[in-house]
Amino acid sequence: MVVDPGPSSGPGGSDLFAAGGEVGRIMAAFDWAKTPVGPVQGWPASLRFAVRTVLVSKFPMVLTWGPEHLQFYNDAYAPLIGAKHPAIGEDIRQTLAEGWDALGPPIERAMATLEASWLPGLLLLLERAGYREETYFTVSHAPAFGDDGRVAGMHAVCTEVTGELLAARRQQLLHELSTVGAQLGDEDETVTAMCSALAGDLLDVPFAAVYLSTENGTYRRVATMGVDAGLLPEQTDGATLVPAPDSLGVTGGPWGDPVTEAVVLPLTAGQDGEPVGLLVAGTSPNRALDAEYRTFHELVAGQFAGAVVNIRAFRTERQRAESLAELDRAKTTFFSDVSHELRTPLALLLGPIGDVLENRAQPLPADVRDQLELAMRNGQRLQRLVNDLLDFASIEAGRATPVRVETDLAAFTAELAGVFRSATERAGLRLTVDCPPLDRPAYVDPRMWEKVVVNLLANAVKYTFVGSIDVALRADGDRLLLTVADTGVGIVADELPHLFQRFHRVPGSTARTREGAGIGLALVQELVGLHEGTVTVTSEPGSGSTFAVAIPFGRPDAAPTGAALAPSEAARGEAASWEEETSRPAGGAPGGAGAATVLVVDDNADMRAYLTRLLGPHWTVRTAANGEEALAAVAERAPDLVLTDVMMPRIDGFELLRRLRADPATRGIPVIMLTARAGQEASVEGLEVGADDYLAKPFRSAELLARVRVVLERSTGRAAAPTAAPAAAAAAAAADHGETRRPEPTAPPPGTPVQRPEPIPAPRTSVPPVGRPADRRDERWRLPSELSSIPAVRRRLRRFLTDTGIDEDQAYDLLLAACEATSNAIEHAQEPTEPFVEVTACAGAGQVEITVRDHGQWRERVPSMDRGRGSTLMSAFAEVTAIPSPEGTTVRILATISAG
Repeated sequence: MVVDPGPSSGPGGSDLFAAGGEVGRIMAAFDWAKTPVGPVQGWPASLRFAVRTVLVSKFPMVLTWGPEHLQFYNDAYAPLIGAKHPAIGEDIRQTLAEGWDALGPPIERAMATLEASWLPGLLLLLERAGYREETYFTVSHAPAFGDDGRVAGMHAVCTEVTGELLAARRQQLLHELSTVGAQLGDEDETVTAMCSALAGDLLDVPFAAVYLSTENGTYRRVATMGVDAGLLPEQTDGATLVPAPDSLGVTGGPWGDPVTEAVVLPLTAGQDGEPVGLLVAGTSPNRALDAEYRTFHELVAGQFAGAVVNIRAFRTERQRAESLAELDRAKTTFFSDVSHELRTPLALLLGPIGDVLENRAQPLPADVRDQLELAMRNGQRLQRLVNDLLDFASIEAGRATPVRVETDLAAFTAELAGVFRSATERAGLRLTVDCPPLDRPAYVDPRMWEKVVVNLLANAVKYTFVGSIDVALRADGDRLLLTVADTGVGIVADELPHLFQRFHRVPGSTARTREGAGIGLALVQELVGLHEGTVTVTSEPGSGSTFAVAIPFGRPDAAPTGAALAPSEAARGEAASWEEETSRPAGGAPGGAGAATVLVVDDNADMRAYLTRLLGPHWTVRTAANGEEALAAVAERAPDLVLTDVMMPRIDGFELLRRLRADPATRGIPVIMLTARAGQEASVEGLEVGADDYLAKPFRSAELLARVRVVLERSTGRAAAPTAAPAAAAAAAAADHGETRRPEPTAPPPGTPVQRPEPIPAPRTSVPPVGRPADRRDERWRLPSELSSIPAVRRRLRRFLTDTGIDEDQAYDLLLAACEATSNAIEHAQEPTEPFVEVTACAGAGQVEITVRDHGQWRERVPSMDRGRGSTLMSAFAEVTAIPSPEGTTVRILATISAG
């Protein structure tokens, strides 16, 4: 659009200040005749236009004119100088005298060289509120030209970024404190280390001292930073700080001003908790102690309080653990009672689910049936675990007694082994069952024997990856001998004596899964012992293991029931669960076009299937069963995010993370750790090795989706080059973080005829269309009309513009414009006929063209607070045209290529 500037003499005095708001009224009433620029009627046209441009802008602007640096500014600029407003017509060197050492040189350079300056986050000393204030501004200075084409003054655009920089600085300190305070070591050492970490932000905490509570109700000094410890009392009652802060001789702030104030905060565990200490923190002499500053101090105190409370709780827990041997009987009773209590809600869960699944009269939708079967399998798995715990508790309490009955043990054992055949075949193993009829009756408790056989077979499947599993039953004199041999990973000799201990796991052992309570083999030993038998193991690492169970033929404890013995539902459920575990990872879910790729790594097949179903509608999902498979999948094609379990066989989640971070090619891939290991120590361990987030099971699906989305968008934001103008940078940040309020979309110029845009094909192609030059590049994408598509647009366009050879700065500008257009299309195109946006990028003949098309009618979802900013932003970088039609709107961004 071309704007007619009017007569060459510029706007007249009557309307020059009309659009300037409060500052315009001040300028209109000002006696300019007493200044070097003289009466308004005599101003040159260049000054008139410059002043009018400043006044109508909604962005903070200031104009200086003449060698006297007389200043003109707008309403948006007035708050930046605080109590010094109004300063219209005054020398800016006097108004900003305290900060002129920083501002003067770039202004003079811009006026001398005719090149604009760009100063992001410039530290300025201002006295706008009655004290020497630490402030930060992003400023650009450019020369202002007179009618004769010579430099007549300076034109500056600025925005205050003090809040953002202070928040980032303080957030970094809080992060450091959290990391240091996570160490559950000696209380004094941890507090001293945290106090030393405060030195990383002396601008906000010039000095500090930490006092911890004692048994007599006083507080003892433990650590100091930035101040001579001898000047502070060794003990205090907490009522006063002696001596006063201004007598400690501490300086602070960017300019070394004396520190005269400090805050004293109690270190409490929760709102109603007793104080465990005090934090004395000096305040910056160059920042007002406002609400944000006070909140920062409270967060710092919270970090200290949390660390002390955790250490003391850990110490108490350790002392309690030393007396656990005396509570063994109570623990056994507890397991028994809890197991009984869990059986009732489990029955009320599994019963209705089973009834619904078995109801053939009202068939379920396929997806509902899949989810209920998943719940049923894992509920049965929990039931088996509860039963094992109950059995173990009963055995320890001496309440478990086998009821031996005459049993066709050969046939029963063969049938029990047979239920694992599907699992072994799916795992690629050969199952051999050699159980010939015995020459005399055997007397065992059938359900106890079933647990022995099932646990040994499950253990063999868990640790065998190639080869075979052999089950054999023989008579050996007066005893029965059951052997379960495998060609699995084997066990080192040092671990064999501990193999049948409760909850013992062989460290570093390779298994199909790390899941399990660690009581299977211990339960086998106890059950065999109740039959007056023994269980032994021989093993060689890398060759396999052989478990041998020897029991007497026994004697009957009860008459046979006459019912045929068959594997119980619990045994079949255990075999079915291993059938799931030995399944190879599914191919994943394709997600939407252009969606980010998430690699799910978990050794539990049901968990992989659940996460795939949960994430699939939003992103492309690939799966792996352990860290080893995950590394191979990453090497084949790098994902946008890795979602991994921690406890896995072969390569666990921590080792997977370490290897990804150690490789430059995969160092930048974000990783979320998902694990059953809950608690602060576990999460800190994950974050310390480089995880982007850490989520404990069980989790809410909405929370997981939110965390995945945030990490993906944060990762995309880190990849963008931080070299944009302030408004553009703010827009890019908003797009990266998925803010729901966007600038108003670019509207077509008045009178633009409604045109029907050419349809854009959905598939992406890089082949030049017929009739176009061979050097022309075309790429097209069709993405869901969701804010989660913005990062995908940014990634693809960035690659396209880089491959095209476009200058980095221009590429960044075009990315901002395209993302603005895409976010507008997503947020403002209502009731679309197709839930997609289509983006095309073409480059050739010295131009690059990006179009964004939606399939709805534009209107704002919420009233815009920054009306027109999106249009202004896009138009600043390229020629933008909006073409509405009944089928949707196409926004066309055209720019001449600036070679890099």
